[in-house]
Amino acid sequence: MKIGKLPEPMLIRSVLREVGHRREEILAGPAVGRDCAVMEPREGEVYVFSSDPITGTTKDMGKHSVYITANDLAAAGAEPVGIMLTILLPPKTEERELKEIMRGVESTCRELNMEIMGGHTEITDVVKQPLLSLTGVGRMKKEQMMEPGGIKPGQDIVITKWIGLEGTSIAAKEKEKLLLERFAPLFVDTAKGFDQYLSVLPEAKIAGAWGVSAMHDITEGGVFGALWEMASGSDVGLDIDLKKIPIRQETVEVCEVLGLNPYILMSSGSMMIAAQDGHGLVRELHQAGIFAAVVGKATAGKERILRNGEETRYLDKPQSDELYKIYQKD
Repeated sequence: MKIGKLPEPMLIRSVLREVGHRREEILAGPAVGRDCAVMEPREGEVYVFSSDPITGTTKDMGKHSVYITANDLAAAGAEPVGIMLTILLPPKTEERELKEIMRGVESTCRELNMEIMGGHTEITDVVKQPLLSLTGVGRMKKEQMMEPGGIKPGQDIVITKWIGLEGTSIAAKEKEKLLLERFAPLFVDTAKGFDQYLSVLPEAKIAGAWGVSAMHDITEGGVFGALWEMASGSDVGLDIDLKKIPIRQETVEVCEVLGLNPYILMSSGSMMIAAQDGHGLVRELHQAGIFAAVVGKATAGKERILRNGEETRYLDKPQSDELYKIYQKD
């Protein structure tokens, strides 16, 4: 495609026609010549915003981008409403690829009852692969806002589902041929299918109603990065049992073959929660069909301890996500 803004006919057929309207709060959405979206607030509510670039994969990136942004909003206790979407594409991109991205974005928005509120699409030689940048908009009652740094010593740390879901799914798609040399097709398909678990909206809703101190979507940098960020944000220590951190066997084996550390692997789909009664929350989540486990506690002081049987070590500062290694080996 030619550098510059999309021609109007292409914009209409491959972008605007893929977008649905489903939220009554959004009074003006995307259209030719419209540069702004209009949203109507409700009394007693506040808006919550989150911004994310999607650069870790080109496979199913439309779907991944919406999940990541919606999860950030949900972790703040907000109901995701919509997104503003910027798509930057290199000139080599074909129109069918743009349409595939839009269909992934729209299908996930429909699943989560969100809406594409507006955005911008452009062809540019500044990027070498498709780049999506999303600004998510959510809403919540003002009195439900969680205070920053709300974790207190003695509170339980809960992790939902399993770590490494997002990174495993992406790695299995990007390295499918290599993995099929080691594993049966069913195993690889199962790993690829972990993207079905990427939304944390159900557990965020349950946790919010339960009354928790903090929630954090485990994204880039994996569970180790999320633990560090949660502790730093509340100025508390940690005492974490590595053996209690939930992880799927598929993640363990995919990471072993690709030389990745699953504890530093993108983990969208898994939520970290601080709660006074973590075991009660885990039971509540299990009743809703969501696996979860208490993995440790927040502590007074600065020490962030990781226990693995008799071995004890300290949590390191966040590192570059392990997923990027699979591209360095190409």
